[in-house]
Amino acid sequence: MSVTRREFGKLAMATVPAALIGERSLASTLAQQARPNSLIHGVQVGVITYSYRAMPEQGADAVLRYVLESGISGVELMGGPIEAYAGAPAMARPPGGQGGPGGPGGPGGPGGPGRQPPTPEQVAAREKYAAELKAWRLSQSMDKFKALRKMYNDAGVTIYATKLLSPSMSDEEFEYVFNISEALGATHTTLELPTDSAALKRIGDYAMKRKIYAAYHTHLQGTLTAFDEAFAVSKGNMANVDFGHYVAAGSGDPVIFLEKFHGRISSFHIKDRKSKDNGGANVAWGQGDTPIARILQSAQKNGYKMPASIEMEYDVPEGSTPVAEVRKCVEFCRRVLT
Repeated sequence: MSVTRREFGKLAMATVPAALIGERSLASTLAQQARPNSLIHGVQVGVITYSYRAMPEQGADAVLRYVLESGISGVELMGGPIEAYAGAPAMARPPGGQGGPGGPGGPGGPGGPGRQPPTPEQVAAREKYAAELKAWRLSQSMDKFKALRKMYNDAGVTIYATKLLSPSMSDEEFEYVFNISEALGATHTTLELPTDSAALKRIGDYAMKRKIYAAYHTHLQGTLTAFDEAFAVSKGNMANVDFGHYVAAGSGDPVIFLEKFHGRISSFHIKDRKSKDNGGANVAWGQGDTPIARILQSAQKNGYKMPASIEMEYDVPEGSTPVAEVRKCVEFCRRVLT
């Protein structure tokens, strides 16, 4: 089933909540809203909480409010809210707002277009913060993380994945990340796909030992063969492939990837992007070239159980919010999964 742009627009207008999130407390949200259920005709639709990055509050409780208002019952939870909930030290942001979602626990990373090289003072500050954060991490019990899981589970939301791991972490930090993932009930932890074979083996073997998969996320490097080495060196390595980026890279039909590697996919991201030939832009769902409907319908037809994570990355229209846009994406999924 396909959804035209006009149908999608009508559907979206019908599903925007009357009162947008951010002005209500978590208690109020829980009191006024039924438990969410985004298991749609056999397909678990979830969201990576990076989708809410433009919302005014970023704590774990605020993120839970956004998830509930979106009508979603499963999440890939970013490392920022996870660690802040447990009391992690915060890094002071430099003037001009140069901080962002990069580094461990965030899509992308430092050094995007237009960024200036860091000053020696900034480098020293980052190194000092990294040492403080590592010391904090290695001193933590899992009690706060278990409480975080309970808060989400009690609201009807499962944390199926964390995004916190980095190949540069020490063995002790690996232990910390996998302990957190276990405490939160995650089946896998996600990170960007490394190019180093030794790193892939180290991570994958550690994941196998802990029985929590390491699932690698791709941007424009995602192709039908991008995961070959990761899959070959360890059974603990899985894919967290982004099918929007896959289309924008000109890598072919993402349904072929899904059906070929479904046994090695822990979760996948869905977004709408124009194809490489059409410029590759992120766009509102229904306006791009990602075959979202066919991807979801293939998962449904074949009984695949891995979550399909919404990643809301297009520009939020004036007068809307990321929460309202994610909710539109959920309703898009409901429309095509009949």
